[in-house]
Amino acid sequence: MQFPLAYGLKAAAALVRAVAAGRSLTDALPKTPPALRPMAQALAYTALRRWGTVRAVRARLVPRAPEPALAALLDVALALAWPDPAPPYADHTLVDQAVTAAGKAGGFVNAVLRRFIRERASLVAAALADGPEARWNLPPWWVARLHADWGPQAEALLATSHQHAPMALRVNPRRCAPAAYQTLLPCQPAPVLHGLAAPQALLLDAPRPVDALPHFAQGWVSVQDVAAQWAAPLLAPQDGERILDACAAPGGKTAHLLELADAEVLALDADARRLALVDSGLARLGLRATTRTADARDVASWWDGRSFDAILLDAPCSGSGVVRRHPDMAWLRRAADVDALARTQAELLAALWPLLRPGGRLLYATCSVFKAEGEAQVAAFVAAQPQGTVRQDARAPGHALPLADNGRSPADGFYYALLHKTT
Repeated sequence: MQFPLAYGLKAAAALVRAVAAGRSLTDALPKTPPALRPMAQALAYTALRRWGTVRAVRARLVPRAPEPALAALLDVALALAWPDPAPPYADHTLVDQAVTAAGKAGGFVNAVLRRFIRERASLVAAALADGPEARWNLPPWWVARLHADWGPQAEALLATSHQHAPMALRVNPRRCAPAAYQTLLPCQPAPVLHGLAAPQALLLDAPRPVDALPHFAQGWVSVQDVAAQWAAPLLAPQDGERILDACAAPGGKTAHLLELADAEVLALDADARRLALVDSGLARLGLRATTRTADARDVASWWDGRSFDAILLDAPCSGSGVVRRHPDMAWLRRAADVDALARTQAELLAALWPLLRPGGRLLYATCSVFKAEGEAQVAAFVAAQPQGTVRQDARAPGHALPLADNGRSPADGFYYALLHKTT
């Protein structure tokens, strides 16, 4: 069903307003009528990817901040009126539909947007000079942390933070070979041949709804970023092994482990609602694991005393490596969150390491490019262990940055460390 743009603007503004109030798009989106969600989400993503500059422009156009609903509508409309080589909507159409969406405030919205269109180039140029938030569309603390962590590479990371992320598939080898599945798609997806091994990955030339993917409902394929597909091959599950997936939701890595081996997998997650996604995903793929709602740190509440051969700890993190997929994430995080998450990660490592049998392996992963959640975290953990009891495997990449020149693009930003328990 094709909705008038005014409907999409109003729905997207409600999503942006929710983010401004501290709620994630994931939580806010279900309140949007299902048929309108794709349009509303796409428009909201555009606004949030430009939100730093857009708000700086809005402050020039409207020095006294409007009430939240109207401010959010202006932000969406301004983002869509941006000086793009191929704008998504003609100026007159956008203004007309934004006025309709504004209702009684239509005259005000009309005046603001028409002034922006007249003075677009100068207003944007002035806003870009306002500081790091306006320049990079990220909070200043985020920009500063990237510079502190990555020095000369920081600006390249900042420049890619809001590029559209590609859509990658993971073909289920229990259903179909990747080369065979490739022939079922009209878009001629490319196999991923560079970087770390992702033999089940196919990269699409453009996003597609899952119901347009052949045999998706029958479990032939899943949607999963290339970098996320490195986890299971790195952990290398074997038939008959007892494996813990400690922070499993939404379950993509759980399923991947079981696609590669007939293992006994226990999947934990502290969020019962998100754990249900693990169950539904496994059912679609024809796979089985034991799932349990539990905080992995509270070992006494869930562990049966049997050691694990392998542990996957895809730890809670800032998500700084996947911000291009979730542009609301940066606006919802605070600088103190990174330190709090790093403490949680350290607690998880300390709690789970004793559950690993001698000779076993633990894969620590975060979808973060912040060193506090990756390199520094693992270095501190290894240093705290008795000498000679842990070996860090060189096959794991450490920080994999989402940059074209590191041999791993177009993957998201991730950190991986594979730790072997030697005694």
